[in-house]
Amino acid sequence: MKLVLYSKQGCHLCEGLEEKLREIDDFSLIIEIRDITTNEQWFEVYKYEIPVLLMVTDKGDRPIPRMSPRISVTQLSKKLQQFAEDLIEN
Repeated sequence: MKLVLYSKQGCHLCEGLEEKLREIDDFSLIIEIRDITTNEQWFEVYKYEIPVLLMVTDKGDRPIPRMSPRISVTQLSKKLQQFAEDLIEN
């Protein structure tokens, strides 16, 4: 599974989500971090929304609904797997 995380340095919510994503070990996960301060377009789109998490699919990047910063690694893993399954079904 490939994910894109829109983030920026100093964003504690972004750092927390990235840390939890890196702790997932029950399936293969590729994480691309995009710092919104390095791209004017990303900054304009996401400056008030980060962290933003997208799942990369053959039909394009799909936004994953925002999750609580208190979500556990186990819950995050299950939600990502369910999101991926829902995409396949639809």
